[in-house]
Amino acid sequence: MPDTQKLWGGRFTSGPDETFTEFNNSFRFDRRLFAADVEASIAHAAAIHDAGVLSKAEFSRIKSGLEKLLKRSRQESDFFDNRDAEDVHSFIESELVKLIGDTGKKLHTGRSRNDQVATAFRLWLREETRSLIEDVRRLQQAFVAAAERHEKAVLPGYTHLQRAQPVLWAHWCLAYFEMLRRDVDRLQNSIERTNVLPLGSGALAGSGFPVDRKAVAKRLGFARVSENSLDAVSDRDFAIEFVGASALLMVHLSRMAEDLIIYCSTEFGLVELSDAVSSGSSLMPQKKNPDALELLRGKAGRVFGHHTALLSVMKGIPLAYNKDMQEDKEAVFDTVDTVRICLRTSAIVLDNLTVNEEATRKAAATGFLNATDLADYLVKKGVPFREAHEAVGRAVLGAMADGEELNELTVAELKEYSEKIGGDVSAALELEQVLAARNVVGGTSPRRVAAALRAARKYLEGIKIS
Repeated sequence: MPDTQKLWGGRFTSGPDETFTEFNNSFRFDRRLFAADVEASIAHAAAIHDAGVLSKAEFSRIKSGLEKLLKRSRQESDFFDNRDAEDVHSFIESELVKLIGDTGKKLHTGRSRNDQVATAFRLWLREETRSLIEDVRRLQQAFVAAAERHEKAVLPGYTHLQRAQPVLWAHWCLAYFEMLRRDVDRLQNSIERTNVLPLGSGALAGSGFPVDRKAVAKRLGFARVSENSLDAVSDRDFAIEFVGASALLMVHLSRMAEDLIIYCSTEFGLVELSDAVSSGSSLMPQKKNPDALELLRGKAGRVFGHHTALLSVMKGIPLAYNKDMQEDKEAVFDTVDTVRICLRTSAIVLDNLTVNEEATRKAAATGFLNATDLADYLVKKGVPFREAHEAVGRAVLGAMADGEELNELTVAELKEYSEKIGGDVSAALELEQVLAARNVVGGTSPRRVAAALRAARKYLEGIKIS
């Protein structure tokens, strides 16, 4: 006898192997699409009603039944438990038929699971992406707040993890603020590609009923309808693009984590994490480990893996839909979950972080971080930069031999390296002046950083964050 619990049992005379059934079924994870699929099903029911397939009474019964199922899913904690459904789509139809009778069997008229799945997936991902953007905004707020708490703190800037030039702590915070701004742009752009309605494409050739696809798109808030049914049911570019944007976002969170792991180490001692985001050692009582940051760094790899997996799944699939594409859900679901918890944890870390301003200032004032400023001083005196660079390099060697910093050398000692050096050199090498000299747009001068902080705060205040 055919399996009446499935959407495709009529052609079969015997049931599937139990292991294959477990292998094939996706309800354990795609039930997350339940609310989105119900919403899309109501819109589809309205469309086939408008097309003359359903009577007004049938449409009303189907709509009411779907709404009751949605309400139950939110109120009954065991609603999804112990189910034998192949997937969320067959589950909804089966439950609807139980609730309203044979009228529920008319719901699937004119659609396939192929366009049904694609529609529910896009609806779900569109809303989840919007939610993640709000989490990114909150993290940007945390960076601004951390910058404002230590707005005057000076930090050694690094290249090649070697001390390079001093920067303000706030400038460091705003660097990540800018990365996150790009992440928001990428996520918003991915929504544009996600926000296309595939419903009405059928299995691959289009619906056999005169459904008004543009009306369905309007009901569901899609910006437009897909233009080719073959492409619509087999397109997962939007999912790959979302995970790709998420991967870049995780790169930024991982880089932040790496910075702070280094900065809070005993060897650096530039920042301290509170107990709220640290853990101890089961053996060594003195340890305070930056576990939150290490997990942020580690979880980036999960998202990178999902991106690679999706690309690999899709690279060899012929048109149109193939079962391989069932692998898209878990990768995207886990990406959403991972990115969300990482964004929220990152904000908590920043809220529980203290800059050791004395240590950061000392680190920024030592190690010849003002060497470039001495070269710039000579250039302003008419010395070609390459000659100035050479002279300052020799001055650094001399200062190292004497165990002194450049600004600790006397004018006479500095003059040994260039006759152009005069009594005004001392002021040029002081930390405050080194910072103030970087007064270009995007620079680390206190004036520019204060303006950038004001702009960042204004940018965030102009965005509604629930």
